[in-house]
Amino acid sequence: MTGGRRVRGRTAAALVAVTLAACAQGAEAGHNHTAIDESLSAPIGAPPDASLDAPPDASIGAPPDASIGAPPDASLGAPLGAPPDAPLGAPPDASLVASGAGVGEPDVAFGGPQGNIPQFIAECAFSHSNRDDPIVFPGQPGVAHLHAFFGAVQADAVSTAASLLASDTLCDQQLDHSSYWAPALIDHGEVIQPDKVTAYYRPGPGVEPTTVMPYPLGLKMIAGAVHDGPRPSTNVASWTCGVSPRNDPTPPDCPPDKGLRMIVTFPDCWDGTNLDSPDHRSHVIYSAGGNCPSTHSVAVPQLTTTLAYPITGTGHELSLSSGGIDTLHVDFFNAWDVNKLRTEVESCLHREVVCGVTSTKT
Repeated sequence: MTGGRRVRGRTAAALVAVTLAACAQGAEAGHNHTAIDESLSAPIGAPPDASLDAPPDASIGAPPDASIGAPPDASLGAPLGAPPDAPLGAPPDASLVASGAGVGEPDVAFGGPQGNIPQFIAECAFSHSNRDDPIVFPGQPGVAHLHAFFGAVQADAVSTAASLLASDTLCDQQLDHSSYWAPALIDHGEVIQPDKVTAYYRPGPGVEPTTVMPYPLGLKMIAGAVHDGPRPSTNVASWTCGVSPRNDPTPPDCPPDKGLRMIVTFPDCWDGTNLDSPDHRSHVIYSAGGNCPSTHSVAVPQLTTTLAYPITGTGHELSLSSGGIDTLHVDFFNAWDVNKLRTEVESCLHREVVCGVTSTKT
């Protein structure tokens, strides 16, 4: 774990003891340590946490995995910026047709790093693009709209939890073989290749951290817009520039040093039984008032994904391959190593420790 520290008031001795214990356990589990970038010290929608400005202990820093910068396997499909073989207006993603009723939304909006909230992080480079969707159209290659995939390099229409676990990954957490994907971003008809996704795993707002359980292997979730439904709350899906307290319903004009980001937050209460559901949403819902209801009684980490794009300045005409800019959503197929995920949850969330800060550089 990087920069492990207690979030609530403790004596200085307790702070040191808990932090060393958490870091030792994370190291034993093979946790990757990432360098702290000062630009991330300011949390979204909250005063900056001054303690994040302190430099990390170089003795615990490990170099990032070289696979992050590796080019995607050409066999996985053309790069996202390549001319598509089929029109971008493919049949609407069935995940957007679902009503999504009863799923709700988070009590508060979380964007980038939150210095005062227990968390662990995975940063996953862009891998490839294709018109597959392992959740909505399993076993049906090429029938979805164009997606940008991050993490597991072999994610496609026939992916299973087992195949993802066996896949190489472009995540800095080398035991995170999960696949994260989103509709392609388009500017003036040209597909924009994203840089990366940063995945923040935290307890839901107000949820007791020690009650949070790891995701089951193979859990599938979709968060964000619902087709023909109301635009999602900015607590669920929004746009911002770099690390900023803003959560805008539409893409803002971003300064040169702070590229465009899409932020989508997933539900944090699971029904305890189903890895998926017919509408791909109703097996998980958002907690309310720090509690999960009896129908979805298992608290799981609340995943917030931040997708980074090389878009700055004015004059853009942005849309998504799923439709208008309001159709932003992200899919997640869990394929973390089971023991590693358990260690992250217990060492970081249960102990109320901030584990790792990721770079804002794109």
